[in-house]
Amino acid sequence: MIVEAAGRLFLAPGSVRVSMDDLARELGMSKKTIYRHFPDKRSLLAAVLDRQFAAVERTLAAAAQDAQGQPFGVRVQRFLLAAGSELGRIGAAQLAAGRGDAVLRQYVEQRVDAVVYRRLDELFRDGHRQGLLSAPPELLSEITRGALERLLTSRLPRELDRTAADLLRASVDTVLYGAIRPAHPGIGDEQLEAVIPTARDEEVGP
Repeated sequence: MIVEAAGRLFLAPGSVRVSMDDLARELGMSKKTIYRHFPDKRSLLAAVLDRQFAAVERTLAAAAQDAQGQPFGVRVQRFLLAAGSELGRIGAAQLAAGRGDAVLRQYVEQRVDAVVYRRLDELFRDGHRQGLLSAPPELLSEITRGALERLLTSRLPRELDRTAADLLRASVDTVLYGAIRPAHPGIGDEQLEAVIPTARDEEVGP
């Protein structure tokens, strides 16, 4: 109950400095009671982040499971859309970029690397082993990491009235369209577009 309430307060969009007094009021209990469970605010925030990243892991595992047997481009796309949505939901990029203290920022960076980017790296390496990539997997990982982190902190999604996940999909389509080799020789452009659809095609003007 304490961790759940702390997550709602500490990770709420726009929250700046949430104190233990604020949390005690939210829970209707004394700070002394909270401190019996967590010796300080940092330990409580670490528990909140553990809970959040466990949820991210479950979502990514479910996305990978759902995409099994799908073309490689679809697997990458579904993974990244799930990752972008989850990290945007918990505000991981903002936390890593400066919210909270230095120890917690480092912890967030480590968790994002372990939960998201190591899986992404392995996905690209798998595509490389299958001969599906025309670019080095390390390069694709670096480009995609940069796009994900940038979009999560950018004002562009608000300006375009899109979510970060929407724009990540468009970025992935753009990068991977020329990077993924067709699984079967002779595949046509029409088939490739069916594997990696473009974002918001219906809204593209003449």
